[in-house]
Order: sequence, then structure tokens, then C-alpha cells
Amino acid sequence: MGISRWFRRRGTAASGGGARGGRDVDDTIERMTALNPRLRLATRYQQRLAPETAAALEYVRGLVAQLPAVHEACAADWSTDACIHACFATADDVSRAINGATTLRRFFDNNLAADEAYAVLGMTMVERHTLGVATEGDTVRSDVPQTTFSFSDHQLTMCEPTEAALREEIVRRMLDQLAVQGMARIASRLTKRDALKQEIALLKTRQRLLESQGKGMGAVVGGAVEPAIGEVAKLDAEIARNDAELAKLSEATGTLDRQLDILIKVIGDVRQLLRVDYRHVRLSRMNVLLTNDDVGGDDVELGSATIPGDPPLVRAFMLVRVKRSAIVPVRNMLDEAERFL
Repeated sequence: MGISRWFRRRGTAASGGGARGGRDVDDTIERMTALNPRLRLATRYQQRLAPETAAALEYVRGLVAQLPAVHEACAADWSTDACIHACFATADDVSRAINGATTLRRFFDNNLAADEAYAVLGMTMVERHTLGVATEGDTVRSDVPQTTFSFSDHQLTMCEPTEAALREEIVRRMLDQLAVQGMARIASRLTKRDALKQEIALLKTRQRLLESQGKGMGAVVGGAVEPAIGEVAKLDAEIARNDAELAKLSEATGTLDRQLDILIKVIGDVRQLLRVDYRHVRLSRMNVLLTNDDVGGDDVELGSATIPGDPPLVRAFMLVRVKRSAIVPVRNMLDEAERFL
């Protein structure tokens, strides 16, 4: 396709260097334009996308390489793994999350030889500032400011047979998110342009009505309401402003080349659009944030990813490994549920 040679000439490699780096950029470009294949008709679309795509690929791979190590997601490890303990209220909650994950069950159904699966555990994390109970010397106080963490909406997604495969799939999904944002930005520009067209049409209709008042039979026998002084001029000015705004939008989105420029701009904003943050905290067994003066507790690393949107969505996450043996057969789950009916 020519991009690999261009990429090697730049002396940059998103991963692995040389020809592999060029192929990775080629593949990423094709993946990111798959949502709107018509963009491939734009002039030199590969060459124009390549610089920002290569930089985005390198950045995203760096983020994924820094993701914390995998945790064993099983009820038996709830009391010994500080991160698993912090994210689940009880050992039974771990088992429920695992057995309620349809993606995980589907993975094992489709990979009969697999004894384990690697997945991303995503959660809603809530940090609360409350007043709690604490002992200070021989005194028990009930008005001590405390910060607590809680986790809910546990979801296991993106199952893969190995950790390396999981991390590579995360890279692809993050790049897909950039493509989605690019398409959304193009669509919003086009939608705004269409809305302006409708508004201009309505304003012009209103203008004609205003200008027609006082004409025809109304001018002969009376009865028509004359336009307010300055109203027609005000509408003229508003129409002119909308026409100018529409012209600007048409300039930005009127051709495939300009739509491609919007996608390139979004890809270039990868550091603002895709973020992974970490917090290193020390928590009690009740998920109360401890200070340096407190005794005991467990060191926990909490990762969170920001998903672009309006408003943006922030989800806590960790990489986990799940054994096939942790999955309870569906029939057994139904039997267990009947016990509580």
C-alpha cells in the first residue's frame, strides 16, 4: 500500500519497528476508517492519516503496557488479594460477578480447551466523604472525617486466552474509540449544518410573511397587522448570521477531504480523549482510606479509564484471570436460586 515504506522512511515504529511498525499503522488506518469507508475515497487518505495514527498507536500501546498486573478473580482469593477484597464486598459477590458474565461463559463455550480466560473487570467507583467512628487513645469518637470507597456494576468483558492477547485487544478497542469519536464529531458538524438549514428556511418563511403584511387586500380595506418597526431588519440580520455559520460548516464538512481532516484532528487529540489514571491508596478492610498515621491496612492500586462522551464516563478497572472451574453450570445456578424462592 505504500504506507509501510513511508513509515520506515520516518524511522518511527509504533511497535516492533521497521516493516512490522508500518503494517501496524496500515492495519490501524483501515480499522479506524471502517466505520465510514467512504473516507478511503479522500485524497491520499493513508498518507494523511499515517502521522497522527502512528503517534496515537504508540501512545495507546504505552498506556496498555503500563496497566497493572493481572489479579486472580475467584472467591477463594477475596480475603488474600487486597485489590479483589477492595472491589467486592464479599467473596460471594466475586462469584456472582463471574457467573453473571455472559461474555465469559460464551468464551469458555467457544474455547473448550481453555482452562482460563483473561478479561477486563470494569466497575463504578464511588468515593464518599463521611463522618465515621475512630479510636483516639482511650476515646471512641463518632465524628471523625473519613473517606470510603465502594464499587458496583461489576462487568467482565473482552475475554481472551492469554494476557498478551487481552492487552493487544485493549489497544484495538481504544483505537476504535478514537474512530468513534471522529465519526461523532463529523456527524455533529453535519447535523448542526442541517439544523441551520431548517432554521434559515423557517426564518425566510417568516420574513416573507412579514413583508407580505400590508399588501394585497389588506392594504385596501385594512385589517392586516403591520410588521413592528425593525422586525424585518432584525430577521434579515439573523438570517445573514445563520448563512455565515452554515457557510463555515459547509467549508469544514462539505467534502470527504474535509471530513478526513476532522478525523485526523480527533486522532491527534488522543492524549486528551483517552486517559488512564491511577491512585495508590492504603485501605482498611472496610475500604476506609487510611493516613500515614494509621496502623495496618492494605496498599491498593486503583485504575480508572475515562470514556469520552457527554458527559465523559469514568470507570474503575483491573485485569483479571478467571479459571474455568470458577464457572458454575447454568443448571446448578438455577438450583441455587430456587433455594431462596
